[in-house]
Amino acid sequence: MGKRSIKENKSEYQLARESLDLTRAKAAELLNMSESKVEKMENGQVHPDDVLVMAEAYKKPSLCNYYCSNDCPIGREYVPEVEVKDLPTVTLEIISLLGKLEDEKARLIDISVDGQISDDEREDFLKIQSELEKMSLAVDSLRAWVDEKLAQE
Repeated sequence: MGKRSIKENKSEYQLARESLDLTRAKAAELLNMSESKVEKMENGQVHPDDVLVMAEAYKKPSLCNYYCSNDCPIGREYVPEVEVKDLPTVTLEIISLLGKLEDEKARLIDISVDGQISDDEREDFLKIQSELEKMSLAVDSLRAWVDEKLAQE
């Protein structure tokens, strides 16, 4: 049996491995790579292809979003980190956001009808955009929950 890590600031990749009670040696076998490569990945030297392998082997698809939103230079700018929430929480969040967006639908139509956003429309438009971004994250959270459940089957 391998040693237990007492490192305080563990990477998501190390936490994913440890959640399965895998030593680095066992993870290396599972991932079909060297133990030193597993260690390097857990310490920040990770490539997208390696993340795909870990996500599948560890049955943790959320590692892909984590990589894109935290480790990829382009993703850090454009990909929000998605929190995997439980089904009741994300469902209620989506229903709540749908209600807010229903209330804003007429205003969005008024703003959009001329294809321009005037100065007096800008604040309302930005508020609606913010709500749409929240909805997008909630849908992504639901997708992440589904992906995690399907990966465990």
